[in-house]
Amino acid sequence: MKKSIVLLVVVLALAIATVAGAQDYKIGYACNNYNDTFQTYIMGYADEYAKENGVELVLADGRDDEMKQMSDIENFIADGVDALIVIPVNPQGVEPIIDKAADAGIPLIFVNRNPFIDSETAEELEIPEGVYYVGSNEVDAGNFQAEYVVEQLGEDAKCGYVVLMGQLSNTATPGRTGGNKEIFDQYPGYEFLAEQTGNWQRDQAVTIMENWITAYGDNLCAVMANNDEMALGAVEALETAGMKDDVIVAGVDLIDDAIVAIDEGRLDFSAKQDGQGQGEGAVKTAVAVLNGEEVEKWTVIPFIPVSAENVADFK
Repeated sequence: MKKSIVLLVVVLALAIATVAGAQDYKIGYACNNYNDTFQTYIMGYADEYAKENGVELVLADGRDDEMKQMSDIENFIADGVDALIVIPVNPQGVEPIIDKAADAGIPLIFVNRNPFIDSETAEELEIPEGVYYVGSNEVDAGNFQAEYVVEQLGEDAKCGYVVLMGQLSNTATPGRTGGNKEIFDQYPGYEFLAEQTGNWQRDQAVTIMENWITAYGDNLCAVMANNDEMALGAVEALETAGMKDDVIVAGVDLIDDAIVAIDEGRLDFSAKQDGQGQGEGAVKTAVAVLNGEEVEKWTVIPFIPVSAENVADFK
């Protein structure tokens, strides 16, 4: 708890800090994939903030290819960037990126996809010298989803839930999924039925959900999706089957389509991931390090629970 408080204080401090001396900085931003909707939100906020504060942000699309992303990073270093911001294609394979940054003597900031969480246990790992992480606590997102279901259906409900998981190599997946189970395990009436990866994709989630509807039918009361794209895929399948009114669907991120769906009463819940806070926070962290300021290794950007009750605040 003390660590979280300290990190949140750092977030607030960074949020009000000016970017003194940033005009001459060039920072390489290696995105995992421009086709990843939420990651482009983060990148857009980072780029906008950089431009407003005189920082040159050079962007590259990793195209979900580790070798392509490593090539982008090597090009950034050869081009003389002062720092690197990276959303890793594979959070479990970042050692070469860390080594490249260390050899070049430049700070490295990972954002959103946390390489320093054990992919199986969700335990925190040590962050190397000269490396930083800006992002959210993924377990919180899963907790918020399950807590919403319990609030709506009651602690004594007897029914089953399923989990649409993201890419298994992404540390957000075990964090969010584990956060779901952590809450539901407290209430014996909530039965875990199944989990399957939809790889963050809406179309894959539709197919998986169709199979689950056939398999579990009336026993199904909640779908926990690791992101909004998959949640919206589940909504589509449930609507087609005429079951949506009987099943709560929760996502993560609060993308624009999710805001509309919640407002229309189609999607029940999303844990808003603060893309602006992450994008701007990554640039602020890089500049603060380059300015020689004290910076925490891990900057926490909190999730925000969003349902019909407060979705109007996010339109």
